[in-house]
Amino acid sequence: MRRAVFFIFIGVGGAAILLWLGFWQMQRLDWKLGVIADIDARIDAAPIPLPDVLNVEADAYLPVEVRGTLGAEFLRVLVSQKEVGAGYRIISALDMGNRRVLLDRGFVPVDQSEIPTHDGSETIRGNLQWPQETDGFTPEPDLANNIWFARDVAAMAAALKTEETLVVAKQTSFDDTPIYPLPVDTGAIPNDHLQYAITWFSLAAIWIAMTLTFTLRARRTPKKTS
Repeated sequence: MRRAVFFIFIGVGGAAILLWLGFWQMQRLDWKLGVIADIDARIDAAPIPLPDVLNVEADAYLPVEVRGTLGAEFLRVLVSQKEVGAGYRIISALDMGNRRVLLDRGFVPVDQSEIPTHDGSETIRGNLQWPQETDGFTPEPDLANNIWFARDVAAMAAALKTEETLVVAKQTSFDDTPIYPLPVDTGAIPNDHLQYAITWFSLAAIWIAMTLTFTLRARRTPKKTS
């Protein structure tokens, strides 16, 4: 009987912890979905002129409309797209007259060597972004071959002599083929809370089943007589 009580005590305690973790992940899921919905609404809002003063935190994803001329120089950032394969994001300088900013024009396949140039002033609609794509494992850019391995806004701004502001193109007034835009979206924001919740609930179900099994076995085990 004591063994059965012990298994019940351990089983109830363990199941309670696992279930709490599952419900906590569900709460985190609701929170994350709210955050993503807020960002989606911000991305799709009506664009505004580029503010004079920017805040990296407050102005992330801000929709803007800018006008200027594209510089002939560009940087290539190595990326990969589903069903397309390897390619490059093309980053150019946009000269707005009183300021120069970075413009993420979009994606070209890795074998695309000709990058179009444009004369005259053009209008671009897009979103501000300061992507955090570098870490201690990110290789240094291959400057000789113009290959970058992440969008490092500060380093790219220094290379193209712009301010540390990146506009990711969504719509342009010119035909930039073969470059096609990769607009800002929330697809890269991690949201694994549902999978975590399912894992914890599954472990709780297994734990309860094992507890019942051991408890029944303990109750059926005959006492030893001396």
